[in-house]
Amino acid sequence: MFQREDYLRQAKEVLLLEAECVKRQAEILGEDFVKAVEMIIRCRGRVVVTGMGKSGLVGRKISATLASTGTPSFFLHPGEAIHGDLGMVTPSDIVIAISQSGEVDEVLAILPTLKILGTPIISITGSKTSSLAENSDLVIVVEVEKEACPLGLAPTASTTAALALGDALAVALLKARNFKPEDFALFHPGGALGRRLLLTVEKLMHTGERNPIITKDRQVRDALIVMTTHGNHGAAVIVDENCVLTGIITDGDLRRILNKYREPLNLPVEQVMTHNPRTITKDKLAAEAMHIMEAKNITVLPVVDAANRPIGIIHLHDVIKGLTGMKS
Repeated sequence: MFQREDYLRQAKEVLLLEAECVKRQAEILGEDFVKAVEMIIRCRGRVVVTGMGKSGLVGRKISATLASTGTPSFFLHPGEAIHGDLGMVTPSDIVIAISQSGEVDEVLAILPTLKILGTPIISITGSKTSSLAENSDLVIVVEVEKEACPLGLAPTASTTAALALGDALAVALLKARNFKPEDFALFHPGGALGRRLLLTVEKLMHTGERNPIITKDRQVRDALIVMTTHGNHGAAVIVDENCVLTGIITDGDLRRILNKYREPLNLPVEQVMTHNPRTITKDKLAAEAMHIMEAKNITVLPVVDAANRPIGIIHLHDVIKGLTGMKS
């Protein structure tokens, strides 16, 4: 009789068996996987994932992962496909058909239509000699010695291996497409990551009294006062008589001129400022502002309008806090 202490033992056996199965897939993975990635990269349409029963549930997850990581995809139920939903598939798409046995009637029934359309078929199956494999353009074999189910009936180790293989495919495609965190956020606007990474410069920039602006006819001492009293961002933005941005002066500039000039505070700001500094507009993503600042080794960016008038300023620390969710 099964005792309470047997529960944990059985659970560990299942986990270890399935872990070994996934490890086995890593060992046998080869050229077919590479060809699958290359086929999908070249695909102009979408990746249509199909499968019946437990394989279908795995397929739904694989399709969702592909779609959220830069590979357009949807799941097609084979039972619905043979009653009209095959109209969703085009010759420009690629179909990934999942079936451990490779002999599932509903999946096999859609193959003739796919052949007529000329839609490439990639199969994920346990048998390279199955009907599904023989009618596929490319076969990725999932080798499973035995299921974790003690009866050998319920798909367990095989579905875990197929799921892990789908993740491997999605990540390989993600890398190939140079998919970035901000791309991920674009498809996840409802999540915390999406809300942070889709932050715009407008949400983080300092305006009004905290926007340090001074005209180019003023002296360095005036710039120092403005820098200190208007937000203390370590910089002052320089404008001409039409309020158009002409330059920027920073803490670093002040340190450099202290040893270079006898009376540095009396110098005109136009003489020591950085002309035509890098800028950004308020509609740009905060992530882009951070990329610019890191690439140019600077800590502030003037935010300008269409006429190149400074309407705000954004600091690297503000961007980091916004993107990471740090509290001030």
